[in-house]
Amino acid sequence: MPPLRLVFLGSDPIALPALEYLAGEGRALAEVVAVFTQPDRPHGRGQKLMPGPIKEWALARGLPVFQPERLGPDDTERLRELGADVALVMAFGQLLKDDFLAAPRLGVFNLHTSLLPKYRGASPATVAIASGETETGVTFMRVVRKLDAGAIVDQRRVPIGLHETTASLEAALGLAAVPLTARCLAALREGTLASREQDETQVSYCRRLAKTDGVLDFSRPAAELARRINALMPWPGCTVEIAGTPVKLGLAEAAARDCGAVPGAVLAPEPEALPVATADGVLRLLRLQRPGGKMLPAAEFLRGFTVPAGTVLASQPMPPLVGPVPFPRKT
Repeated sequence: MPPLRLVFLGSDPIALPALEYLAGEGRALAEVVAVFTQPDRPHGRGQKLMPGPIKEWALARGLPVFQPERLGPDDTERLRELGADVALVMAFGQLLKDDFLAAPRLGVFNLHTSLLPKYRGASPATVAIASGETETGVTFMRVVRKLDAGAIVDQRRVPIGLHETTASLEAALGLAAVPLTARCLAALREGTLASREQDETQVSYCRRLAKTDGVLDFSRPAAELARRINALMPWPGCTVEIAGTPVKLGLAEAAARDCGAVPGAVLAPEPEALPVATADGVLRLLRLQRPGGKMLPAAEFLRGFTVPAGTVLASQPMPPLVGPVPFPRKT
């Protein structure tokens, strides 16, 4: 049985493990015949246009690369010309229209990094951490026009650790996508693929993150704040202002103890943390970064940046990251 002719759509490095599998051991199941990815974006101080990691991967293997700002009729025609049996999507960043979805012979499938129906939308790994989940996973699903609402084919679970950040969790999710891809493409090729509809009563939605999300409200419990800090690492990152200097927070944990101080008050430094009072418990800041500097362990950071005990860090309302209905799109 010949391999499936597969077109891949993705823009984020989380998809690289699945692509590496398809280029290696998985070649007997599916041959990647083309890649769609987002257009080159400006990076760095010079704002030079730079290719994304998926484009670099594809070009290194001599694959055709297409970079539409928005998918259109020409892209649907390309799928037909390529003779695509299947299209596989992971972190692509665009909605697919009906004509595109109908073009591959066997359909379009997505590797979504949550245990659907929870956390449909753009930032599922971040929101799983911030929401206090102890596990998440990857869902192999059929793509339909409605956001992440297609039938579920299979799932693979991934635990969430105490000090999990979005960076570390997405690395684990990228690896988890490999055996899931192998199982599902094998079933698709053999004609044995089965699926189940999502339970619409259990659906929740997350949104695309913004720089304005990196704020903290110290009237919230320490456990919630620690999860938020870790979830928003590396981007956009939570930031607090200390003596007029914006300090980025890279890692935190909560201690369940009463300190008797006002929320936001800095407590006496500890050997491995800068402790801050909250409405419930103490927030232990474990890694911090000053502008232009490196992200450092708290003890090392405090050797070069004094934060007197009693300093009160200002609170700001924290925008919600998850809701029962889709978030409005920003224009």
